[in-house]
Order: sequence, then structure tokens, then C-alpha cells
Amino acid sequence: MGALLALDSLLATRTLWHAGRGTAPDAAGEPTGHGALDALLPRQGWPRGALTELLLPADGVGELSLLAPTLSRLTRAGGTVAVVAPPYVPYAPAWQAAGIDLGLLEIVDAAPRDALWAFEQCLRSGACSAVLGWPAQADGPALRRLQVAADSGDCLGFALRDRRHAANPSPAALRLEAVPDADGRVAWQVRKCRGGPVPAQAFVPEPEADARRPVAC
Repeated sequence: MGALLALDSLLATRTLWHAGRGTAPDAAGEPTGHGALDALLPRQGWPRGALTELLLPADGVGELSLLAPTLSRLTRAGGTVAVVAPPYVPYAPAWQAAGIDLGLLEIVDAAPRDALWAFEQCLRSGACSAVLGWPAQADGPALRRLQVAADSGDCLGFALRDRRHAANPSPAALRLEAVPDADGRVAWQVRKCRGGPVPAQAFVPEPEADARRPVAC
């Protein structure tokens, strides 16, 4: 009986995913700021209290442009956004031009050996509306801890990782991979989405959105 109660508790917090069955569609997502992307996702936005993986062929392919509308809206509403151990120094004027309140943007400087721990602690803290991290060496158990931490902290977690990890299973609620479309533009293909079937169609950002993306240099 105790084991059954423990399992029920895990299911109630949505940290355990039934294979072949979506979670109850009772929680709307956080709007991405891209209407066409919201229309593709089961919850019409980023999954709240969960980890989203962005799988990249290289840094700077538009990943921050993809996130900028959400980060802007969260900081305008008074939420803190943490950026943990970014691979490049964030270029403040570009983030500000994207509408992000720099007073609510926290850059966490952590050594590579500490970055994963710092990412998890920021997610779990309950003090952040969103946390960005680059967990290059995270394995399955480490990603699971990040997913649980995002749920515990009721936070949007974004893990930016090399696309080679796309072949590996992941506990993240949502996985998007940056791929070239027929015209050579960057498109975002959904590889996994909790709460519904994986859409066949990819999302291609509007060109003007790329021109406003925050850059790192």
C-alpha cells in the first residue's frame, strides 16, 4: 500500500510520465510569443514547471531569439530570469533591445564543474520565473533532477544543448531541435512534447524576429 501511495504522489506532481499517455490537459502553457509555435504545442506554449531542451547544431542559431518574447514578458511582469554559466558574455544592449528588463536578469558565473549544480539550484529556488542553462555533460539522471527541480520551483527551465543529444532519451517535457528548412532557414522541429502527439510540422521564425535576437559576444 505504501508503494502505491508513493506512486500516486509522483503522478500527482507530474514528475513521472506515463509512456503512451499524455498528462491531463488542465494546465495551459506559457505563451512563447510566437503564435505559430504555440499552435503546434499541446499546451499552446512552453510547459510550465518543466524543463524544455533546445537542441542546437551550433551556438547562435536563433535560440535566444526564440526565447526573447517569453523572457521579455516575464521580466516586465516582475519575474527574475537567471542565465547560468553562458558560453559567451551576454551583450546587454541586445537583450535590452529585445525588451528584457536587465534589472531582473541575473547572470550566474559558475565554473564548468559547478554549472549543473547551479542550474538545478536556480530552478528549485522558487525565486526565478525562468532559468537558462547549458548542461553539456548532463546524463539522464542529471536531466531528471533538472526536470524535478523545475517542477519544485514552478519555473520555466531551458536547457540549451548540442543536437547530438537528440538521439538520447530525455525526461524533459519538451524538446525542440534546430534544423535547416528547404530554404536554408533555421526551423524548430518538435522531437518530444508531453501532453499530445509530436507535430510533423516545424516552426520557422519570422525573419524580422531573428534581426532582433539577443546576441552574445
